[in-house]
Amino acid sequence: MPKVFTSKKQKIGEIGENIACKFLVKQGFSILDRNYTKKWGELDIVARKYDKLYFIEVKSVSGEGNLLLKRPEENMHPWKMKRMSRVIQTYLLSKKITENTEWQVDLLIVYLDLENKKAKIRRIKNIIL
Repeated sequence: MPKVFTSKKQKIGEIGENIACKFLVKQGFSILDRNYTKKWGELDIVARKYDKLYFIEVKSVSGEGNLLLKRPEENMHPWKMKRMSRVIQTYLLSKKITENTEWQVDLLIVYLDLENKKAKIRRIKNIIL
């Protein structure tokens, strides 16, 4: 069952994730999963490029309000990264991904200009959990 986004913040997140997926596909990635959710956390996007898996965390911000006062990557708190690590391990086991498969965690920050229907993306590669 697809995830239902109800709040304004969730809808901005959904728009950002959709834009992130389009960006990744244009960059040669295949999208394997979106919103892989367990009780202990969620993976926004799981993608593959060549033989490597990418676990992508998406942070979306719009110019509305004071959202641009704080850098979105600062929302990657240690507890969030620990939870993400646990979900990644669950994903690898549940999908029977071999131990020698390379993988990395990336952060995509999607800056939304909803009024003009534009977006800018910044990618931070290979985050260490």
